Amino acid sequence: MATKTSEDAAAGTTAAQHDDETAQGVETAAQDTAGKAETEGATVAEGTEEAAAGTLAEETADGPVDDPADGFEDDTADAKAPSGVGQGAGAVVSAALGLVSLTGGWIGTVAGARQQLIGQLRTSSTAGVATQIKAVYGDAWHTTALWAGFFALLALITGVVVLARPAFGAPGRPQAPWIKSVAWAGVSLGVIGLLLAVLKYSDALLALPSAS
Repeated sequence: MATKTSEDAAAGTTAAQHDDETAQGVETAAQDTAGKAETEGATVAEGTEEAAAGTLAEETADGPVDDPADGFEDDTADAKAPSGVGQGAGAVVSAALGLVSLTGGWIGTVAGARQQLIGQLRTSSTAGVATQIKAVYGDAWHTTALWAGFFALLALITGVVVLARPAFGAPGRPQAPWIKSVAWAGVSLGVIGLLLAVLKYSDALLALPSAS
């Protein structure tokens, strides 16, 4: 009976040793599998990094890498920047007003004719020749000069505003050359028209004839 018990104990010990060896083998296989997976993952990661570095090097050699954010910022800046249409229109208006100041314009002609009619109605036929000349022709001439000076002043102010506009706009965007040329033309015509209006109104230019 004692011999059977010893044999059972020995068999149990052998089975336990066998189970330990099996567990150690499984653990060793798991460690080997994990090590292989880590090695393969590191190899794949290194290959990905090398491919990315190679692609970046090729793009750098070919030219600068475009950043989508930079393109978006450039488009936004272009959208906010003035197009210059208003400045061009202002320059054309300035030149047109300068020409009107030199020719008198339709408004100046009508105003002069109206003032001449008023002078004829208010002046009696028995008034002196000097009085009739002043009331009929002098006042009408002065009215025409006033309207010419008004248009000349508008042309001058508009041209100056157009030329000064870039100083208050977006920096780094020069004004178009044709806008500057037309605006300077308007300013020049405005100065000339204003000078002529002052000379006409003060009778320094084309004064009324003497009645004596």
